[in-house]
Amino acid sequence: MKNHPKHFRIKPGESVKLERWPTRVAPFYKSKRHYQQLLAQHVHELARLHALMYAHGRYSVLVIFQGMDAAGKDGAVAHVMSGLNPQGCQVYSFKQPSSEELAHDFLWRTTCRLPERGHFGIFNRSYYEEVLIARVHPEVLAGQRLPGELMGKKDFWPGRYRSITDFEQHLHRNGTRVIKFFLHLSKQEQRRRFLARIDDPGKNWKFSMADMAERKRWADYQDAYEDCLRATSSDVAPWYMVPADDKENARLIMSQVLIEQLGNLKMSYPQVTEKRLKELKTIRKLLTI
Repeated sequence: MKNHPKHFRIKPGESVKLERWPTRVAPFYKSKRHYQQLLAQHVHELARLHALMYAHGRYSVLVIFQGMDAAGKDGAVAHVMSGLNPQGCQVYSFKQPSSEELAHDFLWRTTCRLPERGHFGIFNRSYYEEVLIARVHPEVLAGQRLPGELMGKKDFWPGRYRSITDFEQHLHRNGTRVIKFFLHLSKQEQRRRFLARIDDPGKNWKFSMADMAERKRWADYQDAYEDCLRATSSDVAPWYMVPADDKENARLIMSQVLIEQLGNLKMSYPQVTEKRLKELKTIRKLLTI
């Protein structure tokens, strides 16, 4: 199978059963060295497209990474995005909200971090936590100080999905392209990675009992993700279901998706006017005297 983004894209309204989607597919690389060569090519092409987008200054790109603990979100940011110019790229990882953030609607804190035109914005977790962790842990929702008449309503979660899809439609209409990756990890592979974190002193800091507590809610999170992915994958802001048990393969899939999406944008470098060309020729003469 060729590495084509359409193989991993969730169609709008498509029924999503995570157990039917593979967490591992045949690798797109033949060896470790081949993987490194392919990723380097992808990183180079992404850097070229990013430079063009930065100069064009009409579009921005918001990349969202979601997935269970140890799915490879941090590694994706570090490897796939390694060639982007830091001047035109911001990365945000959203943790427990502050009291100020809790005093606003659930989209407020991430809206404040959206990328400006010409820039990449990378959300390592995002506003989607508000229909995932807030759904699995009702105490999180209780802390958001919502009006009492909203709580427990049958259309509460569909209403949040609608808020998100409307928001992403709004971003698209205003030049921000939203690209969303769900890193689909198996429970067995998560266990292996957790053990590796314990056995590696350099990774001990990445593991805690809280991770084990969340692992016990695996089935609840799977249900929440299935509903979320089905309800919020749209034509303008699709979800890509990335098999994440093979980290290297996952990075090649995601980088290929990004290359295709940026390549579809109608971008060009600013045109130099006749007046500006004459000015540059004059400057050149002055520099050669």
